[in-house]
Amino acid sequence: MGASPCGFESRLRHWLVTLHVLSVLSVLSRPRTVDPPEVVAYPLLRESRVSPETSPSAERKQSVARNPKATHDYHILETWETGIVLTGTEVKSLRNGKASIKEAYARVKNGEVFLEGMNITPYEQGNRYNHDPVRARKLLLHRREIEKMIGAVEQRGLTLVPLELYFKKGRAKVALALGKGKKQHDKREAIKRKVMEREVARAVSVRGRR
Repeated sequence: MGASPCGFESRLRHWLVTLHVLSVLSVLSRPRTVDPPEVVAYPLLRESRVSPETSPSAERKQSVARNPKATHDYHILETWETGIVLTGTEVKSLRNGKASIKEAYARVKNGEVFLEGMNITPYEQGNRYNHDPVRARKLLLHRREIEKMIGAVEQRGLTLVPLELYFKKGRAKVALALGKGKKQHDKREAIKRKVMEREVARAVSVRGRR
């Protein structure tokens, strides 16, 4: 005797329901995976320490003259970057590199600081507008800096010497140092140290070429 159509349909429906339930349970029993959080890469940020300028070229300086005697004759205790008051022909001469600060020094007078002994060669096309090559030139400093210099020079017997004259952002600047005079022994030791440093550098260079 054959099975009735109603019985077969009932079993088929039951089988389909069971299959669907098993499929759902299989999905639910899988371990859930969580998508990793999105990672956003940011460029490395560096803190600006000195200048508000954003262009690297803004920090470049054009050196005009240096004073190697300063570090030979003095222990450098502190340095400042100062402005300097110049005439038009002096600025033109400096742009041509026509200056020397080897014999220069700074002094405090009437609450202001002046650079003495700096030699700026007269500008070739300056004619009657040219300047005195070794005239005293005023340095531009903050009042608190000047007061500190006055105390150091008058009370402690220290010296103000220029280290370098240069252009920065189109303006003439002076690197001014507060120095303590070296004794003869200190100068000899400094010379020995420089000679040894040169010999070490030369030896390293020769070894690198082998």
